[in-house]
Amino acid sequence: MNKIVRNFEPDTATPVDPLPEVADDPTGFSPQPNDKGRARKRGFLLLGAAVGLGLAAYGGYSLLAGDSEGTDDAYVAGDVVAITSREAGNVIALHADDTQSVRRGEPLIDLDPATADAQLAAAEAKLAQSVRSVRSAFARVDETSAEIVQANAELSRARNDLARRQQAAADGAVSGEEVSHAADSVRTAAATLALAQSRHAQASSTVQGTSIRTNPDVLEAIAAYRRAAIVKSHMHIIAPVDGVIAKRAVQLGQQVSPGAPLMAVVPLKRLWIDANFRETQLADLRVGQPVVITSDAYGSSITFHGKVEGLGAGSGNAFALLPPQNASGNWIKIVQRLPVRIALDPHELDHNPLRIGLSVTVKVDTRDHSGIPVARAATRNFQSQQSDDGGAGVEQRLAAIIAENAGGRGL
Repeated sequence: MNKIVRNFEPDTATPVDPLPEVADDPTGFSPQPNDKGRARKRGFLLLGAAVGLGLAAYGGYSLLAGDSEGTDDAYVAGDVVAITSREAGNVIALHADDTQSVRRGEPLIDLDPATADAQLAAAEAKLAQSVRSVRSAFARVDETSAEIVQANAELSRARNDLARRQQAAADGAVSGEEVSHAADSVRTAAATLALAQSRHAQASSTVQGTSIRTNPDVLEAIAAYRRAAIVKSHMHIIAPVDGVIAKRAVQLGQQVSPGAPLMAVVPLKRLWIDANFRETQLADLRVGQPVVITSDAYGSSITFHGKVEGLGAGSGNAFALLPPQNASGNWIKIVQRLPVRIALDPHELDHNPLRIGLSVTVKVDTRDHSGIPVARAATRNFQSQQSDDGGAGVEQRLAAIIAENAGGRGL
């Protein structure tokens, strides 16, 4: 079989592009097409390894950290003690303003005391008059007692005269008319004694069994004086607790009415956290479990520590102004949230104070299930407030008024 050999000569009419020149690589390595695929595969392997390591680290951290529940639906809460006036009056002095701190018992607002002073003076005069009236009643008792003694003496004298005349009449020394007159004198003296005894009983009825201090009329006047003294003390409004002034609405010269809000005192050393947990997070929550809190104000560099103080009695929807009516219309299930109160460490608040309404993130360690699952027993939150009795000097002034008008008579 003959081989046919053909010589192909390049067509000089058709130009041929020369091969691109490859720059000399100083390392002597020229990239190949398969190297790019291997580099891409190596990148995916490294990325997968990094993701795997991250998941493993998170799983290990979760195992080491133990069981916990957390939420960022949490806010700082506290008491807002409203300052109101008990009496109507005109504001003549303001001793504190917003953002200023006050101590318990320090002055906040002064009302014009002119009207209260006049009422107190009238009550003092009424008390003095009552003491003098009772003193006069005791004097009438003494007077009627003397009248009884006098009437008894007159009756005894009249009876003796009658007896002598009756004896003399039997002897024929006196007439029967004189005996009759002596008998009339006895009846008159007896009537006078009965009248004196009646007057004594009437005078004794107002003071019997009492002294000037314990007489009902004086006690009524004492109560009126105390009431006037209490009204006078209400002209000076003081801080009921330690805290910071907020929401000041009163102005100098303003006429205020009883019960109107004037300002508020917020005790920043007694704050707590209201954390709203989903109902699916409540199974392991117990009172007394430790809590770690971070605030948006300080960031993660500062942590607060607290304890679960109690779980709310119902969800927010249940106590809303307009609670949902799930029995009417179309219904869509929504996961509810329950407020959980978390107590804060007051010593930490001294170094890093918080304010009401700030956002925080809480994490509760739920490994300890020994606590009660509902709420702790009720305790007293604040020191009890003393009753406003008008001030320490009221009793001394009352005693002085009574003594000044009793005239030295035993009280």
